[in-house]
Amino acid sequence: MSEIITPALVSLDEPIGTDKRAVIDALAARVAATGRATDAAALAADAWKREQTDETGLPGGIAIPHAKSRAVTEATLAFARLKPGVDFGAEDGPADLVFLIAAPDTAAEEHLAVLSRLARAFMREDFTAGLRGAATPEDVVALVQEAVADAPASAASPAAAPAGAPAPAAGLTVDGRPARIVAVTACATGIAHTFMAADALTAAGQKAGVDLAVEPQGSSGYKALPQQVIDDADAVIFAVDVDVRGEQRFAGKPVVRVPVKKGIEEPSHLIAEAVAAVGNPKAARVSASAGEASTSQAAPTSLGGNVKRALLTGVSYMIPFVAGGGLLIALGFLLGGYNVTDNAGDVVLNNALWNLPTTDITSPLGPLGQYLGSVAFIIGNTSMGFLIPALAGYIAFGIADRPGIAPGFVAGAVAGLMGAGFIGGIVGGLLAGLAAWWLNQLNVARWLRGLMPVVIIPLLASIFASGLMLLVLGGPIAWLMTALSDWLGGLTGAGVVILGVILGLMMCFDLGGPINKVAYGFATAGLSAGLAGDDRYLQIMAAVMAAGMVPPLAMALASTVLARGLFTEPERENGKAAWLLGAAFISEGAIPFAAADVFRVIPATMLGGAVTGGLSMAFAVTAKAPHGGVFVFFAIDNFWLWLVAIAAGTVVSAFSVIALKRFAHRRGVSPVDETVPAAALTA
Repeated sequence: MSEIITPALVSLDEPIGTDKRAVIDALAARVAATGRATDAAALAADAWKREQTDETGLPGGIAIPHAKSRAVTEATLAFARLKPGVDFGAEDGPADLVFLIAAPDTAAEEHLAVLSRLARAFMREDFTAGLRGAATPEDVVALVQEAVADAPASAASPAAAPAGAPAPAAGLTVDGRPARIVAVTACATGIAHTFMAADALTAAGQKAGVDLAVEPQGSSGYKALPQQVIDDADAVIFAVDVDVRGEQRFAGKPVVRVPVKKGIEEPSHLIAEAVAAVGNPKAARVSASAGEASTSQAAPTSLGGNVKRALLTGVSYMIPFVAGGGLLIALGFLLGGYNVTDNAGDVVLNNALWNLPTTDITSPLGPLGQYLGSVAFIIGNTSMGFLIPALAGYIAFGIADRPGIAPGFVAGAVAGLMGAGFIGGIVGGLLAGLAAWWLNQLNVARWLRGLMPVVIIPLLASIFASGLMLLVLGGPIAWLMTALSDWLGGLTGAGVVILGVILGLMMCFDLGGPINKVAYGFATAGLSAGLAGDDRYLQIMAAVMAAGMVPPLAMALASTVLARGLFTEPERENGKAAWLLGAAFISEGAIPFAAADVFRVIPATMLGGAVTGGLSMAFAVTAKAPHGGVFVFFAIDNFWLWLVAIAAGTVVSAFSVIALKRFAHRRGVSPVDETVPAAALTA
């Protein structure tokens, strides 16, 4: 491998530009002039695109514009020492040391490893001081070569304390011992910021006296932290600009999520925040489901990943409309009787608390119950009316951020108008989001930029997405939804049971993940039709809710009653809480069990979920509420048969997981001690 930098790639105190775009252009030209890039303009454009995504200025007068580019033929570092410095976005002022890191888009691992090692040297004061004092380009080349030789051997290894880091000191504690923190760092290119953040966090952890292990997820690969280290950690720091690979390994841990630059600029603050989150019951926690919408700055790097995240974002934001509206409707039925739908609007508009209705009283609680039940029903029914627009709007938001919300809501409303239902909402949201995203990428005049997100993008994206729905797609999708409804109506006997089995399997496959949400979204999307009198959809809702209750209930039964010895002490404690979580239809109550033993817990819960889903459909149980478990008993017809279905699935799952733990484990390993990394959930 040739040298990553040569004297021809070094500029010392030369006037190469007064703004960062000019500096990037000049350094890209040097790379091309040495034959390491085929097109200086293309390399500069790729580096500038990265700079616009996130400015690369760092504390201490350093800037590291960087890019992977097709124009680059060889991994290269170009360097400029500027007088005066140029603003690259760092909070403490302009940068006088600028490194352009250029890597081929198909860079070999050895090249990326060298670049990553060099990035770690940027955090050393002796290295930057040497660059500021260098007399010749040859001096700079020698410093860089020395830094690469002295840096850690593998860019894919968890970060160790950088040279010269202070020894551990008494600091932040949890339960009287030093806090245990694990961290992941990752940036879009996986070359520079990833490893600089890792070293900054490690050094800050040493200084704070905490036990901190970092997993830098770079382009040249990464070495996963041992699962035991993760399990023993009190909290997690994700300093990332992209998705965390294998995020499920950290499921349930309190988490601090920030862009990767925060890991470089504010490592001590992040550590203190992570320790504070340990004792905070309201702190954010890592979800066990891949792609779960979150407040992370991360974004998928593939089209499929973007679409998946957008769909999950839409479903996640839709659920509060469904849950709140469905429960209010169920409360309306409880207070006003099951005929409350007949005249709820007239009761609310023509009466008041001081002027209660006197005719057509169907409520078992009399006029007051009739009025309050009608009020609850109207509010809930209005909330349910937002189901498809909210789904489409937040799918578009997941793709294009805020500019996508308005076009998405409009496309969803049009889908509802056309009778295109749940599928129409998904299609409309995707179209609106993609249109808004594309429009937002246009390089428009400065005077027009302010109008783009609030006027131009909503206008044009709404015309595009809603126009396609009205003129082309709405009719065929509506026909598909009608065909689906007719198929459901034609199901009898074994067909109904098979549908329940499939829904039960889906609900228990990933415990709140994408497959689970597809089944739940299908059920809630039909709830409006069910409340309008189509009991088929209410049966689907009952089967889905019952099956989703099985995993935590089964793990609670197995770990606290039937086979305590097969579970660890933490699992037995989790099992106590899982009783309540399961009863409330919170499938995530089984995640601690699945995270430790995915290949035995998930098959067992799927088996029980299939039994429960099939039995619920066979018993023709209906549910008028989309959430709440046994606590919405008043909204469930044939409640006792519904409980029988849940109990049957719970027992099947519990005995299945016990059998698997006793007879299906690695030779020579105790069933209690054996665990399977939660990363396997992504397999």
